[in-house]
Amino acid sequence: MTQKMDRRNLLKSGLMAIGGMTLAPHLSMGAFSNTPLSLDPENRIFRSPMVREHFLPNDFKAPKIIAKLNSNENPYGPPMSAQKAVADSVKNGNRYAWKEMYDLIDKIAKKEGVPADHIMMGPGSSDLLEKVALVTFMNGKGNIVSADPCYMSLVQVAKSVGATWKPVPCTADWSHDLKAMEAAIDSETKLVYVCNPNNPTGAITKGQDLVDFCSRVSEKVPVFVDEAYIELAVGADTKSMVSLLSQKKNVIVARTFSKIMGMAGIRVGYMVALPTYLATINKITRGGMGISYTSIFAASASMDDSAFQDNTRKLNHEAKLYLYENLDKLGYKYIPSYTNFVLFPISITGKELLTKMSEKGVAVRSFDIQNKPWCRVSIGTMDEMKSFVGALNQLS
Repeated sequence: MTQKMDRRNLLKSGLMAIGGMTLAPHLSMGAFSNTPLSLDPENRIFRSPMVREHFLPNDFKAPKIIAKLNSNENPYGPPMSAQKAVADSVKNGNRYAWKEMYDLIDKIAKKEGVPADHIMMGPGSSDLLEKVALVTFMNGKGNIVSADPCYMSLVQVAKSVGATWKPVPCTADWSHDLKAMEAAIDSETKLVYVCNPNNPTGAITKGQDLVDFCSRVSEKVPVFVDEAYIELAVGADTKSMVSLLSQKKNVIVARTFSKIMGMAGIRVGYMVALPTYLATINKITRGGMGISYTSIFAASASMDDSAFQDNTRKLNHEAKLYLYENLDKLGYKYIPSYTNFVLFPISITGKELLTKMSEKGVAVRSFDIQNKPWCRVSIGTMDEMKSFVGALNQLS
């Protein structure tokens, strides 16, 4: 049996007050943030059959956070080019930005190599994942197939409106079990969801394997591929699935400006799909409506700032290698990551990890996966990673 913890009680408890929000911002996110959270008998958030998440005690007094490593944010952005674009455009913030958004769509379409009518904008890619879930499952019927663990935004919204979730455990190397996912598809399946690189594991599913899977499966059911972290996948054997659209495959690809562009708080994302598919979404809810005037100009400027993107990729990789080196020294066996976070098993309970790390001003995430405790740490600046390693070293 699972119990429920609704958002109002979280507010009363203080967990979602200013301090709690800093430590557990993910508890209030998404289109269905008022939907009660499921807790298991051990008072962990029920994320999936394989995954539970720990949170800090209600009365925990958070010190000043010196290393915020729990939300997979880019610590180097927004780039100065985007900041200047915001400052220069804010004077016109009293105007709607339809023309300017279409200019941005044209720019994105050119980058992706597709016609402009293949692009739908949103305030971050999670907004688009949730829109797709709402429209696809709004009649309360059908199921969605995805890996477990995976990023839960689309899945949770789908479940909230009545969908059934068919989770397929990842393989031994934490990549998607594409064969098992394909076998899980039945006559009630309305969507297949793939997050590659995957969150929270950081693992990659090989590019050509995924191309073959999407090409074949999309003939039966739409395949949504979340590529939020793909620009950070240094050395990965991966490919964007956008190329399949030229073959008229029913594939939807989501991208975001939150990671490589460092604009998580500015909120811009887009998805690429066949115009006929986007029409089904636009019939119910308009894409791009939630993007601010200033965000459009920031996004356009950041696209031109290849130097910032290259530097982010370089610094993220260097800080990750530093983390790997120290995890090796301390005897932790991490999952090789192609993102800006790393997941690794720990020897203390997840709640103990959160408490001790937070006492040292370090914010991380803690999960139980198959009833074993894991830490997910975002890649911050080198100084932030040194703070994390120092705190971790004191636990060992």
